[in-house]
Amino acid sequence: MNSAPPLQSQAFPPKTALVVDADPQIEEVLASTLDPKIWSIQHAPNNRAVLPLAEAKPFDLILTSEKTSGNEDVELLRKIRRVRPHTRLIILADESTPADVIASMRERAFSYFSKPFSPPSLADMIRLAAEGPCWDEGIEVLSATPAWIRLVARCELKTADRLVQFIYEIAELPEDEKVAVATAFREMVLNAIEHGGNFDPDEYIEVSYVHARHMVMCRVKDPGKGFSLDDLRHAAVGSPPEDPIRHVAYREEQGMRPGGFGVLMAQRLVDEVIYSEQGNDVLLIKYLDPALGAS
Repeated sequence: MNSAPPLQSQAFPPKTALVVDADPQIEEVLASTLDPKIWSIQHAPNNRAVLPLAEAKPFDLILTSEKTSGNEDVELLRKIRRVRPHTRLIILADESTPADVIASMRERAFSYFSKPFSPPSLADMIRLAAEGPCWDEGIEVLSATPAWIRLVARCELKTADRLVQFIYEIAELPEDEKVAVATAFREMVLNAIEHGGNFDPDEYIEVSYVHARHMVMCRVKDPGKGFSLDDLRHAAVGSPPEDPIRHVAYREEQGMRPGGFGVLMAQRLVDEVIYSEQGNDVLLIKYLDPALGAS
């Protein structure tokens, strides 16, 4: 008796991405990021064509065109949410304004990139969107103006990376200062979700971003009990001058991720790092006028 024929593999990839008016660089990023065995890529010529396609069938991921404005793409996202509330959408825009980025966060965009952007950074964000569950918000805006934003974010690495990209786009600073603030902010967020939130997706950090006339301030508050800067065996800032990497061995013993340079790095990237008495609430301050910086 002949054995049954082997089961046929799935005829089509199980996930679909929709890309709007993509240029060759974006196509290259997608081709190197999305596994063709899992993902099929469909194209739309412009935003007007997207909504009928989304109404006809669900897409797991949508990338807008970098040739459109953030305002146009946010309006598209609003319309898509009415018919496909769980679609992940990454906005690629020809420009970035704080108001547009905030609007995209309120409408639950997965991420936002304006030109010029880094293809590797975009690839990392596409990978996060592709590998996660079909819908996972993780960021909630509590109140926002272009000058003062308050939100909460889930204690997980993916949400941290998304949050940092949003703040990077919101920050209206010279490029070198923007990178410094975003990098310091990322380190504090990672510390908060790891040591304060224990990577628990049921816990949230509180974040504020304030852009005043002469300074930018980021506040990160975690749900933990806090700590003392005098007893940070897991961090470089707590290692003695004669043994500046003592914390590395401690982290290995405790099974912690490589790192521990966050506080030290932040102190060198911004002008002031101020902790609350408990240690679970930190302010990062970057002065926009060098004459106002800390001595």
